[in-house]
Amino acid sequence: MLTRNCLSLLLWVLFDGGLLTPLQPQPQQTLATEPRENVIHLPGQRSHFQRVKRGWVWNQFFVLEEYMGSEPQYVGKLHSDLDKGEGTVKYTLSGDGAGTVFTIDETTGDIHAIRSLDREEKPFYTLRAQAVDIETRKPLEPESEFIIKVQDINDNEPKFLDGPYIASVPEMSPVGAYVLQVKATDADDPTYGNSARVVYSILQGQPYFSIDPKTGVIRTALPNMDREVKEQYQVLIQAKDMGGQLGGLAGTTIVNITLTDVNDNPPRFPKSIFHLKVPESSPIGSAIGRIRAVDPDFGQNAEIEYNIVPGDGGNLFDIVTDEDTQEGVIKLKKPLDFETKKAYTFKVEASNLHLDHRFHSAGPFKDTATVKISVLDVDEPPVFSKPLYTMEVYEDTPVGTIIGAVTAQDLDVGSSAVRYFIDWKSDGDSSFTIDGTEGTIATNELLDRESTAQYNFSIIASKVSNPLLTSRVNILINVLDVNEFPPEISVPYEMAVCENAKPGQIIQIVSAADRDLSPAGQQFSFKLSPEAAIKPNFTVRDFRNNTAGIETQRNGYSRRQQELYFLPVVIEDSSYPVQSSTNTMTIRVCRCDSDGTILSCNVEAIFLPVGLSTGALIAILLCIIILLAIVVLYVALRRQKKKDTLMTSKEDIRDNVIHYDDEGGGEEDTQAFDIGALRNPKVIEDNKIRRDIKPDSLCLPRQRPPVEDNTDIRDFINQRLQENDMDPAAPPYDSLATYAYEGNGSAADSLSSIESLTTEADQDYNYLTDWGPRFKVLADMFGEEESYNPDKVT
Repeated sequence: MLTRNCLSLLLWVLFDGGLLTPLQPQPQQTLATEPRENVIHLPGQRSHFQRVKRGWVWNQFFVLEEYMGSEPQYVGKLHSDLDKGEGTVKYTLSGDGAGTVFTIDETTGDIHAIRSLDREEKPFYTLRAQAVDIETRKPLEPESEFIIKVQDINDNEPKFLDGPYIASVPEMSPVGAYVLQVKATDADDPTYGNSARVVYSILQGQPYFSIDPKTGVIRTALPNMDREVKEQYQVLIQAKDMGGQLGGLAGTTIVNITLTDVNDNPPRFPKSIFHLKVPESSPIGSAIGRIRAVDPDFGQNAEIEYNIVPGDGGNLFDIVTDEDTQEGVIKLKKPLDFETKKAYTFKVEASNLHLDHRFHSAGPFKDTATVKISVLDVDEPPVFSKPLYTMEVYEDTPVGTIIGAVTAQDLDVGSSAVRYFIDWKSDGDSSFTIDGTEGTIATNELLDRESTAQYNFSIIASKVSNPLLTSRVNILINVLDVNEFPPEISVPYEMAVCENAKPGQIIQIVSAADRDLSPAGQQFSFKLSPEAAIKPNFTVRDFRNNTAGIETQRNGYSRRQQELYFLPVVIEDSSYPVQSSTNTMTIRVCRCDSDGTILSCNVEAIFLPVGLSTGALIAILLCIIILLAIVVLYVALRRQKKKDTLMTSKEDIRDNVIHYDDEGGGEEDTQAFDIGALRNPKVIEDNKIRRDIKPDSLCLPRQRPPVEDNTDIRDFINQRLQENDMDPAAPPYDSLATYAYEGNGSAADSLSSIESLTTEADQDYNYLTDWGPRFKVLADMFGEEESYNPDKVT
């Protein structure tokens, strides 16, 4: 590598004559030994449009990548014409990699690369160079920019970035069929030399496939490659640079190629005859055998359709394809009978569903095989002659009457006797019996159609030789009706006729009902009873459609003469034996308006709203009487209570309002107040609510302490006054309350001043002012008298 790099550098130096030249040589960019003139502007040193000499002109330098020498790699030399070789000029270098990748000799201007470079990492470097006066540090030339380009060497092999590859191609493809295109990438410089020129080749996979050396397109190289012979191929592809020359680098990848299937193989039966054995007891629709044709193709190309070729026995069997196994499943379409036919033979054809027309020339894509089926004899249960037995019997038929019979046979070669049984689970009431040998069915009880109109039960037949082999059949017995109930009038039984009715007027249409099961077409006839047909007030008109009309025969009816009419109607049915009944209709005479609307139908209803009955009227009257009794009782109780609260006796103690502006008649005047109430302080007043006012709320009675003997009346009154002052239920006006009733012979003696030892002058009424505002008038009255007392000094 080092020798090759040195050789390339030597050739480059010899080719350029030892001078630094640009990559794209242009007259104004070539570094020459002689300086070239150029018009530049140097501020502060030269005037405008002054011609100066340019020290150097260059575009780019080259340096080899991956240089492995022991000395720094020489890149080029910078030189200015202003440099006379006296050491007055200093060269500087700046830009990409200056000082780290590239260095410059400040005196000679030689540029060296101090480390190995990789073009794939960075293809070029942009640097700036300048010549500076070493003493003044001023630039002698304007700063110039140049490029150092890393020259590529073949150090990267081609790489398949998308590998390994997976591809497919249909089998039986012609030579040159496209398979896949591969592509290798070389990181070397494609513009320089052949380092990035790649050539493709196959190292493994011939002679089946080929590859284009330039494009990398893989194609088939052999005709008629069969997937059934070999399905997978692994091809090794090589990509080599330097145009495939010796010394170039190479990369490889693997291409996995699969041959996809085409329908190039018909189905084939492995044998020409298939033998199957089927029991005759096999149920219809069951699978009785499987056959298979082999198709080496894959997927939908291997899907097979099976068909039975029309012929002997083909109509008893069917064949379908099992999608999972592609087998032909033979199914039974009709029941088999060993005693009738013991073997069947037919052909089955297998063909592909999806055909490829390219291979039709090879022959038909189908195959045929013969199927032989042997029917095996099986001991079978008895077989009834019918799948369902329907019988009829009249109700009330005597017990033991035979109503029908069932028949079952053993169809096997050695036939056996048959026994019959009624399934008790289906005939839990045991309404019928069966003869075990003959199979005849008889009634076991009296039947009633109105109770049960139909019976449904099962009969079991078993072989005597093998009782476990049984068969079952359903029996349906319809109970026929016997005309035993007469027809009856349907509602209503009561009707109305207007007083102003005219002759021939239909007042009601009636119909009949029969509890018997009336057969289709049965008719009911209506007529009057013979005794009512003599001078009838009403008659019956039969409409011949199982209805009849009640028709008037008079011109007007009177409620006062007759309010109700009774009309006997005879109804007959048409069944055998004929049944009839007499039904009495009630006709009420009613008052109607001119339009025929009923207003009232009895005398009581005249005073009542339309539709109000006598019972409803009585109930309303009773309710009114009860309400009046309650009101009278309530008023009586209130009066009694009020009377009890009033005191009519003179002995009663009353609360009195005292008029203080009326002095009265003195001590003898007791009309205003009974002073006897204060004569017995021992009496404890009962807890009573005051009667002079109506309290707003119920107050608890006050507990008053008893008054002891010889207690001062003044203290007693003060105590009572204080209690009344604190009473919240007291009226807002002055009132004197009675506190107790002492009765006669009070120990307090008389309160009269006639026998009192004290004089009026000894009385002190100042305490009246302490009794509160209610006694303010008394306090003022007695206080005035004292003010005029001549004995006192004012």
